[in-house]
Amino acid sequence: MKTYVILRRSGWRSPEDVGEAAARSRAVGDDEMSDDIRWIRSYVLNEGEAVGTVCIYQATSAEAVREHASRAMLPVDEIIEVADTVIVRPDPTPAAV
Repeated sequence: MKTYVILRRSGWRSPEDVGEAAARSRAVGDDEMSDDIRWIRSYVLNEGEAVGTVCIYQATSAEAVREHASRAMLPVDEIIEVADTVIVRPDPTPAAV
C-alpha cells in the first residue's frame, strides 16, 4: 500500500460533523474496503466558519481513496501520494474535544 494525504477544505460546519464523518469513514474502511484502505490519522483544521481536515491514509491507489470517500460521503479536494516520511517528533497528544 502507498501512503496518501487527503485534503478536505471546509468540509464540515463543526467538530461534531467531523465526528459523524469519522464514524462513516471507519465503517466503510473496516467493513467494506479493508483490503484496499487504512485510515492512519487526521488533523482537524480551524478554517473560521467551517472545519476542514488533512487525513493520512494508506491505500492500494488514489482511486481507492476516492471510492472510499464516495461510499462514506466525504469531500475530497486533493489526494497527494506521500514520497517519504521524516519524523522529527511524535505527534502531540490530541486536544480534548
